[in-house]
Amino acid sequence: MTDDSEQSADQDTGADVGHDLEAERTTAPMSDYSSRAVLIGTIVALVGAAIVFGIPVLAVGV
Repeated sequence: MTDDSEQSADQDTGADVGHDLEAERTTAPMSDYSSRAVLIGTIVALVGAAIVFGIPVLAVGV
């Protein structure tokens, strides 16, 4: 029986795709983000809050 998970050093893995392996590792809070990204996140949060609180309020009023 062969071990399919064993890979040689020169094979690409799913974790390597699209990443610069020589770059210094950073985490998401350290990554740069634009004002546009903040605006989109705020809009998504407001729509989510409207759904979470709006549906029960409408259901109680019916």
